[in-house]
Amino acid sequence: MKSFFYFFIVLFLFSSCKENNDTATLERTPVVFDGINDSIKPGDNFFNHVNKTWMDNAVIADDQVGVGSYRFLNIPQQKLLKNILGEVSQEEHPKGSVEQMVGDFYASGMDTTSINKRGITPIQPILDRIDAIDNVPSVLDFVATQLKSGDYSMIGPSISPDQKNSTINILHLHQTGLGLPDRDYYFSDDPSVKEIQDAYKTYLTTIFELVGNNNAAAQAETIYEIEKQLAESHKTRIERRVVSENYHKMSVSDLDEGHKNIDWQVMLNTLGAKTDSINVRQPAYYDTLDRLLAEIPLQDWKLYLQANSISSHDGILSKPFQDAAFEYSKVVSGQSVQQSRAKQMVRRVDGQIGFALGQLYVKRYFNEDAKKRALDLVNNFQKTLEKRIENLDWMSDSTKVKAKEKLFAIKKKIGYPDVWRTYDVDINRNTFFENVVTLRKDAYEYQLKQLNQPPNRDEWGTTPSTVTAYYNPSLNEIVFPAGILQAPYFDLYADDAVNYGGIGMVIGHEFTHAFDDQGAQYDKDGNVTNWWTEEDYTKFKAKTQQIIDQYGTFTVLDSIHLKGALTVGENTADNGGIAIAYDAFKLTEQGQDTTKIGGYTPDQRFFLSIARIWRVKMREAFLRNYVATDPHSPPMWRVNGPLMNFTPFYDAFDVQEGEQNFRSKEERIKIW
Repeated sequence: MKSFFYFFIVLFLFSSCKENNDTATLERTPVVFDGINDSIKPGDNFFNHVNKTWMDNAVIADDQVGVGSYRFLNIPQQKLLKNILGEVSQEEHPKGSVEQMVGDFYASGMDTTSINKRGITPIQPILDRIDAIDNVPSVLDFVATQLKSGDYSMIGPSISPDQKNSTINILHLHQTGLGLPDRDYYFSDDPSVKEIQDAYKTYLTTIFELVGNNNAAAQAETIYEIEKQLAESHKTRIERRVVSENYHKMSVSDLDEGHKNIDWQVMLNTLGAKTDSINVRQPAYYDTLDRLLAEIPLQDWKLYLQANSISSHDGILSKPFQDAAFEYSKVVSGQSVQQSRAKQMVRRVDGQIGFALGQLYVKRYFNEDAKKRALDLVNNFQKTLEKRIENLDWMSDSTKVKAKEKLFAIKKKIGYPDVWRTYDVDINRNTFFENVVTLRKDAYEYQLKQLNQPPNRDEWGTTPSTVTAYYNPSLNEIVFPAGILQAPYFDLYADDAVNYGGIGMVIGHEFTHAFDDQGAQYDKDGNVTNWWTEEDYTKFKAKTQQIIDQYGTFTVLDSIHLKGALTVGENTADNGGIAIAYDAFKLTEQGQDTTKIGGYTPDQRFFLSIARIWRVKMREAFLRNYVATDPHSPPMWRVNGPLMNFTPFYDAFDVQEGEQNFRSKEERIKIW
């Protein structure tokens, strides 16, 4: 059902005139760091020293949950995509061309008159099938059939490399089945969480009423109680960070023997998945589900499936369903006004057929020179991290050899895929609901074809137009889409200090992910195996525990503590990213100079840029959910946390003992 996940790893690429002869003659326009609040000492709160003036004046639009950089750079990015969609949707194109598919899909979603006129008609056949269910096997048959249309409920399959043999894709099963943002939300008495619980129940009540159910409020309570029982079996987000604990490869026959109510072989046949083994990532969930299928009355399970199916389609049904979904989501996020239909459709087109849209985006907006320059820079940062590994005082030579082997085995993907993902679909500009379902089916079939095959190393997990990036440990790769090339991270005309302090930090951040608490459990080939000496790994764990303990003391909204164990990977990468970027910067001509620009030394400008790239303002409701569910620290602590551990920052701003964020040299944490 409705779940709100916020996964935002941002990485931006730039080029240095020193490293590219063709840019050596570019006229530089120094970046002005305005709005500095001198009443706040850098050593007390550097984030606020740089950003407080902006924060006090920034206005979050009513239809947004935040403003600034980071994930919110996708807001102006969507305007570029809207320009493309607005044009191609008004023209005729050859059937099956990327222009026709994205244009007609966008047009079908913009025809709200037709969508509203259809009411519940598009989903009625699904509801009728649920009504005809008469036993547990038919429950599971419905679940499997709907999975192939992108309607996920109590079963959570995926296809990706085997953690013990990364040369082959296998079937995985994940815990699922919930409607609240996280399993912990079902067991909290916090007033803000209770408000979300109540809003979710109201949402369930409303959608039941919209399809004509009687006793809708009581039915909502039934659904909530089923989900709460499922939630009790869920591992927490922190528990799931232990990679080895999410690997339980089992034969299908053993699964069938242990689960008397789930016939896995029949389920797999319906799914079209031919395999004799499955990695059950969280076995307790499926053990509980098997038990509850017998214990919970069949009629209650039919209500559960009804609620889930409506929820899976509410955004593509008529306005009353969309309004019901928004009323719930705004309590979670704090967003007060629904986004325009055009904004919603830009996100949907990018989300469902984004590699077709991405081809149009790249042709119009991507500078091919940036791809080469970005690769050159990434290669330079790779060499910088190599030197840092060589100089580590806590790691043995034998482990260093393995670490460097992994570092140089990382595959780099920049700009857009070398091989574009295709879509085997028939998009009709007059049938929005059917278009969405068709694309969901195509996505399912696309994944299914990869089962029992070697991983597709040309595949991308994000669209080229998206302002994001990621490190994938299973494939040991880093991916930087075209959409990330924009200020304040990428500025061709800025001095090196600004660029190295900006995206330089996050380039280092992504490399460090190969060696964070989770990445360190994968070898250079993407297999979960121990490539460390026992003594070295013990030292590494002790250092990551320091990160956990330190960040667990940080708070937002006065009293909400960060979850150090949840954010340890991103915090490790932030700390490492700054160190790598600084080392690389010090190799440049400006990094070795002391000439001031705008009253600031090169080192000071490097750190000012770090604070500026995390200039973000969020709604309180969104921030609360962010801290509870997101593996990244909030923006303030992505600045203050790493800098309080980094001695060159102390030197640049003369941070003294007694200032709020001062830590003695012995307390400053250094891993990579």
